[in-house]
Amino acid sequence: MEIKGFQLSYCSNIHPGETWEATFENLKNYIPEVKERLRHTDAFGIGLRLSHEASIVLEHPEKLQEFQTWLEKENAYVFTLNCFPYGDFHRTTVKDQVHYPDWTTIDRRDYTIRSFRILSELLPEGMDGGISTSPISYRHWFKNESDLKAGMEVATKHLLEVVAELAEIRKKTGKSLHLDIEPEPDGILENSDETLWLFSDWLLPLGKPWLSEHLGISLEEAEVLLKEHIQVCYDVCHFALVYEKPADTFAKFEGAGLKIGKIQISAALKVMIPEMPEARDLLKVNLLPFEESTYLHQVVAKGSDGRLNSYTDLPDALKVLDSTDDKEWRIHFHVPVFLDNYGSLASTQDQISIVLNEILKNPSLTNHLEVETYTWDVLPKEARLPLGESIARELDWVIRKFEVK
Repeated sequence: MEIKGFQLSYCSNIHPGETWEATFENLKNYIPEVKERLRHTDAFGIGLRLSHEASIVLEHPEKLQEFQTWLEKENAYVFTLNCFPYGDFHRTTVKDQVHYPDWTTIDRRDYTIRSFRILSELLPEGMDGGISTSPISYRHWFKNESDLKAGMEVATKHLLEVVAELAEIRKKTGKSLHLDIEPEPDGILENSDETLWLFSDWLLPLGKPWLSEHLGISLEEAEVLLKEHIQVCYDVCHFALVYEKPADTFAKFEGAGLKIGKIQISAALKVMIPEMPEARDLLKVNLLPFEESTYLHQVVAKGSDGRLNSYTDLPDALKVLDSTDDKEWRIHFHVPVFLDNYGSLASTQDQISIVLNEILKNPSLTNHLEVETYTWDVLPKEARLPLGESIARELDWVIRKFEVK
């Protein structure tokens, strides 16, 4: 849906199902319900999570036409895809495999290009379209700097091949499409500095000459093309986890000429670490319901000196809770955005409000907004609502934030 010039939706990775049939069935079940709950009668934008398996089916012309017919009937449209998770994402152990296959593989490249071809068919005229993707890979898969360098060389080549494909799509259709790389804790790209490093040390020095030769354009034109077709997915939860201030991050990206293709509206868990042992025991009890086996729940801790320290998963952090000098933990658990606390536990909801204020002050930062809370199935029972009601409540919370500005 459009609100104050921004495209707003929710990410359909909230729904389980890897096949196109399951994906389509979920859309048919929930999009009309969410629209009705919101009393929304205008065109409704969809943030579509498209798995590798689903993309193979949807690229068939008859399946694509069936979906387009349904979209027209429902007065709905697709403007962004989530292609970070390649395969199974619900009701199985995902953990670090959410990054697999990574950008060092042909599988990731081909899946992404296929998904862009589908998006180019679905995207309404006059609208830009984006696909969010993994932060290159999972950093703990690389043994040393030499291993990382070799992986980055291959990943960069694959990213450049996607850029070349997007340039060709734009030439044929006039549609502007961008790959939105999504930093997250323990990814190769975790924060704004590492995102800048991707461009300064890899994409620009390797990409400008390659694109110039491959497409027959100047080096200056190649740089423009790179920054047009590779952008950033700013996930509010992820950047809150690494304690970055939104205004500072946006200024960094703007100063480097990088664009934000999509902002994912999401919240993390946040706790202050008490000093008393009894209080720490109680905190551990309150955190145990969030210690589940499906997703990685990285913890980024801040010490009294301001230094950050990371734990690869919540169970690792809980093991040292009795003895740690940490003062604050931020936990990668996408909690509902409309709640700012869970009893004694808090969330980083305040970061969403700050981000929304920033984009209202500077609307050119991005025009794609997507609410992303995919953890409903693994939330503690007392924090769950019926799914359709939950989705509508999240979108309504964001809409109301816009209305009071």
